[in-house]
Parts: sequence; C-alpha cells; structure tokens
Amino acid sequence: MRLEDIYKSDKTKISFEVFPPDIDAKTYDLCKEINILKKYTPQYISLTCGSAGKNNENYKNTLQILKKNTEIDIMPHFTCICNNKKFIDSNLEFLKKLGIENILALRGDRPENYDIGNYEFHYANELVKYLKEKTDFSIAVAGYPEGHIESCSFENDIINLQKKVNQGAKIIITQMFFDNKKFFEYKEKLIKKGITIPVIAGIMPIISTRQLDNMIKLAKVTLPAKLMDKIEKYKENNDYIKKLGIEFGSIQCKELIENKIKGLHFFTLNKSYSTSKILGNIL
Repeated sequence: MRLEDIYKSDKTKISFEVFPPDIDAKTYDLCKEINILKKYTPQYISLTCGSAGKNNENYKNTLQILKKNTEIDIMPHFTCICNNKKFIDSNLEFLKKLGIENILALRGDRPENYDIGNYEFHYANELVKYLKEKTDFSIAVAGYPEGHIESCSFENDIINLQKKVNQGAKIIITQMFFDNKKFFEYKEKLIKKGITIPVIAGIMPIISTRQLDNMIKLAKVTLPAKLMDKIEKYKENNDYIKKLGIEFGSIQCKELIENKIKGLHFFTLNKSYSTSKILGNIL
C-alpha cells in the first residue's frame, strides 16, 4: 500500500526500521525478530542502506530475503550522496522488479574529504525531484524535531524540508526524539510553513547507555532532565537501563497516540524485545 493511502485514517499506524546484517544467516535471524513484531500489524518495514554504494549487494540480498520471509511491505532507504545517476537508475530498476511501492529518500552521510563539486546529487530534495521524474514511488523524507546536526539554524532546516515536500514527498519520518514537547512544537512550526503532510514520530527505545551516548554524538537530540538523572544514576546497570527505556518509551508513545499522531516508526536496531514490550504496554 502506498504511503498516502496508509496514513489516510486517524488511527495511529505502526512501522519499524531495520538495517542489513553483515551475513545472510543473520538476516534470517532478523526475519524471526520481525515476525515477533508482526502481531502489532506494521504497515511496513524500512530498510537502511550504506551511503556511496557501501554494502549495496548485502542491502539487496537483505531486501529480497525480508520481502520473501516476512510478508510485510518493505520501504527501502535510498541515499544519493556520492552516487551517480547510473548507479541510482540501476538500483531503481532493481526495486521496481521487486514490486516496491514506497521509498525513503535521504541525502546520506557525507564522507571525509567530501567535495561537493564532484557529484551529481548533493541534497535530498534533488533526489526526491529525480525520483518523481523517473518513477511512481511514493516517497518519504526525514525530518528533525530539534534540527539537523549539520544545519546552520533550525529555520534553515525547515526550509530544506519544505524543498523536499515541494518536490513531492508524501510523509515525513522524524529523527528519534525523547521530549514530546519538542515534537509537538515542531509540528506546529511545519503547519505555519504550510507543511501539512503526515509527520511520523521516530521512536528509539533506550537499551543501553552506550547506545544512548552514540545517538547523542551522531544527532541533535536532548533528553528530559528527569530521564537523564535516572540514566546517570544507574548507568552501570544495563538491565535497569533497558527496563527504564521500555517504561519511558511506553509513556512517550502513549502520549503521542493520545494526541492523534499519524504514526510511530520504531528504530529497532534489529531486535524485537524492547519495541515489543512498549507496544504491548500501549496497544
């Protein structure tokens, strides 16, 4: 089902993100994790990919295995940074043959020593435009409730999002966030800018302090003071941190559903446990 049809109703929809394992045997283990989550009726699974063609064959293998063994629609991530049109066209043909309907269009991470003058695509809005010209995919794009880590300002980040929407994006999936107030304020700012397509909340269950530290380094994300105090106090107790993550995630998601959010998109890190516990608490 296409994205614009999935989010027509007022009921909050569920979806998950996974990444390609390094070997096929782990991909079959991933299928087992996804099948545990099937009882929550996910609308689709999004599959990340490496930028600049990294792990492209493994990404393709994972996509085919998931499509065959989970019977859930797959929405591939598609990056454009450092990729030429020939490479992109080849991958688009592969996706079309698999019967893919939806795609998440991203710029991708810039490599070290990146020279903007050497490539055909530089920003996600250029990729969205190209995809709309070449395909009939329904396109999702990324949004950042606290601003993109590389953006010069929050206002500029929204301007860049507006460019993606103007080129034909159908939904926005946000980066993870832990403060719902920031998410609600973000939605209000988008509406004031005339951006009214569905905004899907990106949810990352906290499973360890190491994972949390990595997330904060890679993204512009803040934590509520009470949550940060608990994490700091029990940071050496991994079992407690995982339990805390489930408790906090359940409260966060319940509030989002009560406010009639269109969708919850869980970044599962290829594990079902915490996501399943949160969904079991709120559905």
